[in-house]
Amino acid sequence: IFFRVYFFSSCVTAMLQIQESLEEGLSLTYGVKKVLHETTSEFQTVSVLDTVPFGKCLIIDGLMQSSDVDERIYHECLVHPAMLVHPNPKSVYIGGAGEGSTVREVLKHNTVEKCVMVDIDGDVVRFCRDVLPQNAQAFNDSRLELIIDCAKKQLLQAETKFDIIIMDLDDPLEGGPCYQLYTKEFYTECMNKLNPGGILVTQCSSAGVKNHSMVFTPVHNTLKQVFPKVMAYAAHVYSFADTWGFNLALPDANFQLPSAEKVDELIAARGLGDLFFLDGESFHGVFSLPKFLRKSMGAETRVLGDGHYAKFVGGGETVAEKGC
Repeated sequence: IFFRVYFFSSCVTAMLQIQESLEEGLSLTYGVKKVLHETTSEFQTVSVLDTVPFGKCLIIDGLMQSSDVDERIYHECLVHPAMLVHPNPKSVYIGGAGEGSTVREVLKHNTVEKCVMVDIDGDVVRFCRDVLPQNAQAFNDSRLELIIDCAKKQLLQAETKFDIIIMDLDDPLEGGPCYQLYTKEFYTECMNKLNPGGILVTQCSSAGVKNHSMVFTPVHNTLKQVFPKVMAYAAHVYSFADTWGFNLALPDANFQLPSAEKVDELIAARGLGDLFFLDGESFHGVFSLPKFLRKSMGAETRVLGDGHYAKFVGGGETVAEKGC
């Protein structure tokens, strides 16, 4: 994946634009009104841009991370299904998620007593805390313990266990250490760090019609080797130009989703307020996967670990490769 900024000139306008390669032969180009903030850390380059189609966007190493128009879709889907199906989530561990939106959604739950967030890049965390006002309250919440370190190392060294583990990490690149946080071995360690009844959720990259078998289906099958119940779900994220996948790993093989009415009751009881995307109806919608995706999940045999890798669109070095 590459990042290119250039000026598009015509007799009428000159507009700063970004072109992001999604795959061979397919690129996404969008106009930029203004570069609002930029910084370069030890690990990566971070920008906040005011864009024409997406509003304010967080860009890391030239890749879209989140945008005003739809970041709540991604973060509500990542966080709330796991939190809502747990009867009383008090302790939460977040791996990655330096921008603060994941912890913002976690701390909306009035049951949470402690949330540990671990991200390796302190410069980016500080940058996001300073320039993303929507997450300022979460960063200042007394229930948050923020650690700048490797998410895997901190989880394995943790003296306490957690009700919820949320992995909001880079996609796995072949052979890189971030890949190690998507393996059967790591998921086994995660299960051992969960309290009884604890739940793991991880983002799993594209769940779209073309690229779902690169990361989404092998991660789903890998989790099935460790947890008694794994439920995949997905939602379209406009700024990612694709449907995005998640996997929920649970300790009860007989678990069934709560009814839409029950989900709405839980949202109200937890004090989540008026969420942007998720309610009882859309909760069930994200778990209603299309036929081609269910078929691919059923046919998947790869188990990540012991030399078996996910194939990820793109290239380059992840933050985890440099720091863990």
